[in-house]
Amino acid sequence: MHFLRFSFRQAFQGLWRNSVMTFAATFTMVLMLILLSALVIVINGVEAGLEFIESRVEIRAELFPVSDSQIAAFQAELEARPDVGTVTYVSKEEALARFIADREAQGLTDISEAYVNTNPFPAYYSVELVDPRDSQEVVDVLNAQTGLVSIVLGQQTGIERLVNLTAQLRNLGFIVLSFVALTVLLIVVNSIRMALMARAQEIEIMRLVGASDRYVRWPFILEGVLVGLFGAFITLLLLLAASPAISDIASDIAGSVPLGFDQSLTYQITAITLGAGLALGGLGAWISVRTYLR
Repeated sequence: MHFLRFSFRQAFQGLWRNSVMTFAATFTMVLMLILLSALVIVINGVEAGLEFIESRVEIRAELFPVSDSQIAAFQAELEARPDVGTVTYVSKEEALARFIADREAQGLTDISEAYVNTNPFPAYYSVELVDPRDSQEVVDVLNAQTGLVSIVLGQQTGIERLVNLTAQLRNLGFIVLSFVALTVLLIVVNSIRMALMARAQEIEIMRLVGASDRYVRWPFILEGVLVGLFGAFITLLLLLAASPAISDIASDIAGSVPLGFDQSLTYQITAITLGAGLALGGLGAWISVRTYLR
């Protein structure tokens, strides 16, 4: 207990004595943690939006005028495939009714009278896949039905672009965060090293009177941990203050697409921010102490 009181007292005194470097290390730590949190929020939002879009992706196979038995037989064949989730047959009449209903829902002019004696819409299969990113094989099967299927319409390109965008965001974020984290680490190392140099004579006296390495090292390691802790708390307070604005901006951008901004994301950001702050602060201090006090 005495050792802990001594270590924390010395750590706080060291931070106060070296206030300029402490401020620089904490400021850079906050910058890095804000970038890390922003990356987590963006990636979470993109992945939640991607999952929502995937749940609504369908392959539409428009059909030639054929018999009901042919339509039912091929529908059963599609439904038996392990990569197909559901297959819905939409008749010409249903397709026209859906078109008119969609226009009404959007507040557009009612043009149903123009289709009283004509129906230009083909019947079609609406095929939902188990994994929308693996659609090519099903598309090939549909295209092979030349006497039944007239055209196949899919949304695979959009899904692939979103998946690639998510991967690129992860890679870019990792590169940027690596540089910022290295900067934070170097600042923490230099901050603790300056504290060690300022107290070099005191450290030498402690060693001469028999102080163990633990008594000498741990106050400085705690300085680094406290810098990380202060940076994490400041970051979380800034994110808390900015959360309404972040939510409003994200909602304006995404519209009706859900972004996964729930309580689990709050816990995730809190854990990542605290963990990254403590790890970087502690690691920087440990490196500095280990190289200086050999």
